[in-house]
Amino acid sequence: MIRPLFQNILVLVRGGEGCVEAAQYATVMSKLYRSKVHALYVVDTATIKSLALNKIFIPEESIEYEQNMEDTGHRCLEHVKEIGAKKNVSVEIVLKKGSVAEELGKYIEEHKIDALLVGMGQTPQNEMLERSFYAMLSHIKTSIIMVKSPIIKSIYNMA
Repeated sequence: MIRPLFQNILVLVRGGEGCVEAAQYATVMSKLYRSKVHALYVVDTATIKSLALNKIFIPEESIEYEQNMEDTGHRCLEHVKEIGAKKNVSVEIVLKKGSVAEELGKYIEEHKIDALLVGMGQTPQNEMLERSFYAMLSHIKTSIIMVKSPIIKSIYNMA
């Protein structure tokens, strides 16, 4: 017997409007495919450590920046959970610390994620960072859906 195509879907939470659209997309997918929805935010402590080692951050700045990222992560994850809850879709939210690529890869493997949803949002402000982010995604071992549908909000509202 063939198993359902999307049993477990993961929203990579990065903040911004793209994240909201990805959460709405995941909510609609969950209703259509009866998928379990996960949302993951990774506090990129690997980059923070690298910035501190290269003397771009002093130790106090590193601690403050990490705490700010963690606070932002919790707020964003709660918002994603609310987006699902409005349509009676449960969202498992998780905040991890470490390298985004490593934590994302581990989570996908451990939870048997069938599709990773990434919100595109507006044109990136820092093209170099975005290029390295998309290069990282090329190593992910699951299907990736880049959410940039201009009508997802309407579809979500009808769901």
